[in-house]
Amino acid sequence: MIPILQYTGLPFGGAWVLATVIEILLIMLPVMLAVAIVIYVDRKIWAAMALRRGPNVVGPFGVLQSFADAVKVFLQETIIPAAANKALFLIAPIITFTVAMLAWAVMPFAKGVVLADINVGLLYILAVSSLGVYGVVIAGWASNSKYPFFSAMRAAAQMISYEVSIGFILVCVVLWAGSFNVGAIVEAQRGFGFGVINGFWCSPLLFPVWVMFLISSLAETQRAPFDLTEAESELVAGYQTEYSSMAFALYWLGEYANVLLMCALNATLFWGGYLPPLNFPVFYLVPGLIWLIAKILFGFFLFSWIKATVPRYRYDQLMRLGWKIFLPLSLGFVVVISGYLMATGHFA
Repeated sequence: MIPILQYTGLPFGGAWVLATVIEILLIMLPVMLAVAIVIYVDRKIWAAMALRRGPNVVGPFGVLQSFADAVKVFLQETIIPAAANKALFLIAPIITFTVAMLAWAVMPFAKGVVLADINVGLLYILAVSSLGVYGVVIAGWASNSKYPFFSAMRAAAQMISYEVSIGFILVCVVLWAGSFNVGAIVEAQRGFGFGVINGFWCSPLLFPVWVMFLISSLAETQRAPFDLTEAESELVAGYQTEYSSMAFALYWLGEYANVLLMCALNATLFWGGYLPPLNFPVFYLVPGLIWLIAKILFGFFLFSWIKATVPRYRYDQLMRLGWKIFLPLSLGFVVVISGYLMATGHFA
């Protein structure tokens, strides 16, 4: 902070604001660029698994296709339905995009490299991510159209249902790490598996918890096979049906930013975050940010792989999985893990 203060000649408060804005941009701009990249990667993975070519015209190997799509939506006319609530109609995609960005504030990209290193970081992520449902519900209601409204009701029930089991899953992680601080959770995974493996996933008790978290992440972000909110044969394009131009692009960015966030949470809570997979000194020569990006990309590959290969669930199957299977299981694991930690003197 002091070099910035001396360089800018600003008072301490002004220098702090400037430094914070720069740090925010250093997170937001790469995330938005990553969204454009992973959209291309997503389409290429689907194409490869369906024995198709995928994007291959715009730029070398089609790498500029996402940017061409962004230019297209930017140049389109923004159409607002005559019977829509115009203010809420325009605010809804802003809410979705903003909430998707806010959660990145507490993600540690390396040891000590985090925008807001707060003690309740995991609670903050859970609180902020749960606000995303408002952007969807407001869009469905403000569009004044039956298909977006039905989709918004589905999305609200789906997201709230799986947030319950996600909450109990996070309790399991917090119990084992002994902290709500995201950086402390990552450090608790250092040498967790026999002093060699970094990550909670190698624990027989936490591995099933991670599997539930991965599946719940798919449902929370409305990814296949849980994309009931955008079931084309039933709801056209779901809550986005009436949107065009940049309003649609904000939903587009927010959706993939949420997917990347869930991949980052999988990496941070169960795969050791910025730590290398093995606790050997040679692996620490690679910067922690590189390990984190590699784990996020691996998580995204799992998301794409599932979307390309697993058929869509029926809505009753989706809700049954959340309420009758994941909720009892996650609550049971809270009891089992806390009992195990008490019996082994972990809390002593």
